This record gives sequence, C-alpha cells and structure tokens, in this order.
Amino acid sequence: MSNMFCYQCQETAKNSGCTIKGVCGKSADVANLQDLLVFLCKGISHFSVRLRDMGVESAEVNKFVTDSLFMTITNANFDRDRFVTRVNEAIDMRDSVRNLFISKGGKVEEITFEGAYWSSRDISVMEQKATEVGVLTTENEDVRSLRELTIYGLKGMAAYAEHAFNLGFEQADIYSFMQKALVDTTDDTLSADQLTALVLETGAHGVKVMALLDKANTTAYGNPEITKVNLGVRNNPAILISGHDLKDMEELLKQTEGTGVDVYTHSEMLPANYYPAFKKYSQFVGNYGSSWWRQTQDFETFNGPVLFTTNCIVPPKSSATYSNRIYTTGASGFPGFIHIKDRKDGKTKDFSAIIEHAKRCASPTEIETGEIIGGFAHAQVFALADKIVDAVKSGAIRKFFVMAGCDGRMKDRNYYTEFAEALPKDTVILTAGCAKYRYNKLPLGDIGGIPRVLDAGQCNDSYSLAVIALKLKEIFNANDINDLPIAYNIAWYEQKAVIVLLALLSLGVKNIHLGPTLPAFLSPNVAEVLVKNFGIAGIKSVDEDMKLFLG
Repeated sequence: MSNMFCYQCQETAKNSGCTIKGVCGKSADVANLQDLLVFLCKGISHFSVRLRDMGVESAEVNKFVTDSLFMTITNANFDRDRFVTRVNEAIDMRDSVRNLFISKGGKVEEITFEGAYWSSRDISVMEQKATEVGVLTTENEDVRSLRELTIYGLKGMAAYAEHAFNLGFEQADIYSFMQKALVDTTDDTLSADQLTALVLETGAHGVKVMALLDKANTTAYGNPEITKVNLGVRNNPAILISGHDLKDMEELLKQTEGTGVDVYTHSEMLPANYYPAFKKYSQFVGNYGSSWWRQTQDFETFNGPVLFTTNCIVPPKSSATYSNRIYTTGASGFPGFIHIKDRKDGKTKDFSAIIEHAKRCASPTEIETGEIIGGFAHAQVFALADKIVDAVKSGAIRKFFVMAGCDGRMKDRNYYTEFAEALPKDTVILTAGCAKYRYNKLPLGDIGGIPRVLDAGQCNDSYSLAVIALKLKEIFNANDINDLPIAYNIAWYEQKAVIVLLALLSLGVKNIHLGPTLPAFLSPNVAEVLVKNFGIAGIKSVDEDMKLFLG
C-alpha cells in the first residue's frame, strides 16, 4: 500500500504530517483504510440526509456512522482486519440506504459524490482506493483546513455520542448534524465563510453532545463528588481499566464482585472514582499509574490484565511482557489483543475471560502511595459557590487557569508542569482530561480549604468547566464571559480536544492559548482567522506566558 498522510493529532511528524508511519504507531495501511471508511461514511450520509428530509430516520445508520468515526480517532484502533471488515460493512450500509432512497422516489443522479457509489470487495482494490481519498484530495489548503477541522470535531463528537448511547441517551439533532456536516465537507460550492460557519456550528453541537453525556453519566451514576483517590495497591489479583467508557466500568465492577479480583483505573478512567454509584464496590481500589503514554511502564508493573474501553493505546514494544495481558472492547483494537464483543439484544458485555485471566496473575506491584483529590464537576463546584465567590471577592483567589485537555509523551509537555509550579499561590487550576497528570500530584496546596487543582473529570467533562464559567458570569453580573478572572492555557493531543476547543469558541470564549504546538491542520490563513476573531494563540516560555497571563 502507498504511503499515508495524517495530521489529525498534535504529535504529527515535524508538526506537518505523518507520511510513512504515524508517530502514534499507526501503520500506513491502517491510516489509509481509516480515510476510506470516512469517505464511505460521507457517501452514506449523502443518502441519509435526504432520507431524513423525507421523514425517514435510521437508527442503524446513526449508530454506524458514529461508531465508524470513533474508530478513526488517534490511538483508538490499530487493527487492519477490523477496518477491512468495517469498510465492507460500510459498503453494505451505503447500498442499503441508497436503495431505500430510490424506493422513496429519490433521484440518485442528483448525488455526484463518488463515495455514494464506489464499491469493491477486492482487498487490493480497496487498499488502492484508500490511498486516493484521504486528506490531500482537497487541493486548496484553506478549504482542506476548514473541512478537516470540521471532520476532527465530528470525530470527537462521535466519541461522546457513543458513550451517551451506551447509557441509553441519544439526541436526534446530533446525529442529523454530524451527517449533514460530513456531506458539507464534500461540497465544492461552499465558500470559506460558509465553511468557517460550519466549524462554529460543529462547536455548538459539541456543547450539546457534552451536555448529553453529562446528563447520561450523572443520571446513571450520580453527580461526581469530592473524592480522595487511593494510589496504593492491595495484595489481590486485579484488572486495570483504561479509556473513557463508564458503562464498561459499571459492568466490569458488577462482574468482578465476589471473585477476589480487584479493579483499578488508569489514565482517563481516573474520574470513575468520583461517581457515587461506583463507590459501593469493595473491590474498586483506586487509581494505578499515570497518563496514557506512561502505560509502557505502568502495565509492566501492574502484573494483571488491562482493559481498553476506548482510545489511548500505545503499541507495546517488542520487549514488553504485558502484550498478552491486554484486552480491547468497543471502538478500540490492536492486532493480537483479545477483543471483547459489543453488547447485543440488551445484554451486558461478557468480561469473564479477563476476570479469569486476572486470577492467574500476581497482584500489582506498588509504584506509589498516598491519595489525590478530584470530583469537582459543576454540581460539586456549585455547592462550593459561596466559598469560591467569597475567596474571589476577598482577593484570596486572584485568577482561575483552565488547564484542561490532553497529555502527550513529548518533552515539551514539561511546560505544563513548570507552568503549574510557577503559578502564584492565589491562583486555582480548573482541569479535565489527562492533561492533569502533569500537575495533579504536585503539592500545590489549597486556598482556604479550596484545593488549587480542581479536577472536573474526563476530557468530556470540560463541559463542566464551561458551565462553571457561565455560572460565575451570572454570579458576578459580568457582561461577557471573557470579563471573568479566568485564563485558558489548554493542552491538546487528539480529536476530542478539537471538539472541546470548538465548543468553547462557540460559547464565545476568547484568548485561548493552545499548545504545545498549534494544530498542523490549521493553514496559515485559517490560523489567522482564529487569531483575529478569537484570540487563539500558542504558548511560549513559562516566564513569558506567566507575565502575559498575570499582567
């Protein structure tokens, strides 16, 4: 298969694009098959959008397109065979909706997008086509930039929509927008202004999908509450669960109950410790290890099996001893890892294989002790509102710094640790996502009992930070959300961070600093528009940025 081109994540080669192999570890054939899958989802959407206009809604199409986009986000799925199968399923789905469109009197000649018709079951033909439909198909770099910015936002939306779906929560207009937006990225008649408006509309729907997931999580498991999370271990065999899906967390806890197998969270699953519904399980011990990129060390010492519920997989080194202990489920996948099948007919997933595997393993090796505190989602912060407002009015809290987003393995990420350490003691960090691992174990203290790091949860819980900001705007009678004593210094890595960024822009938040580098998929002209209209900026040195933020 020919070389790839991918620049959807922050670690893309030379901040330009991966052309031989993904820095993430993704092979060229997998990258291209992902492009082919997105291409076919655009074709499916061409018919689905028109059928919706006829009053025909397909739950099957909604789920397929959403899950397919989710599979293509960074570090989620590296399994070539899964993508070959998925592409074949996409062709079947596309042909099905096209035939339905024709049966309803639709005129297929009005649809000229090639993805609405292209078909081949021959793998070699499929692989060749995959090299022809990727990012660089759009020649104009500004149009390409705006289209890809929209598509990456849709991928982030898809992740959150899938989690909400697993808990029984859906919203028709979210599916409708995702499919319409995919179609719009194929429309050569749209101007740069219209594509820019599409980007902001994507952000507005990002707010909707994060609100939906927030409702799903809190309805199912209660509002996160202030929690001291154990970092030590017990002398029992155990399973380490990573990723983001709380439904998988719930089902694993139910199935490990009474088995003698403990459960620990890793990386983005840490906030599961904050939900009241999970605290009743005596085998739920706490959090083990650190951020996603540290898994190559953390998994070695954990000793037991690891369950990936979503993205954040790092391909193991050839010398790794844990490769045969990794299980995937949902959108995640990796060649050689055991994959646990999806739910069917309302039944739960079957985690018996990983539980039995755990029983054969040694207990985790202790790598740290102590506790970290979290659980500061919007409901909990609102409960502390009077205390926080008094601290602001008295001057005890001078400024809040939103340092949400993603972590990454590059050395320039040390900036965020150094920035947190350099912040004056009268400032508070608001965080969500795995970016917090750069500073959540630092002894930063508190302000009158208010911890200086307020962790709202996973990356999708950045919604909580927006809700908190809007509440403070109301409390302080501010005319504009940007008049609040809040600065935004956000780290990004993959497409869920993209939808969070677009959501903040749609809410009118300005002067966001984004790092450690600005996205490679922003053309110079598109970057200039974001700078001019929204004050988007990169980061510099800690000293320079500290002076800028604190005046």
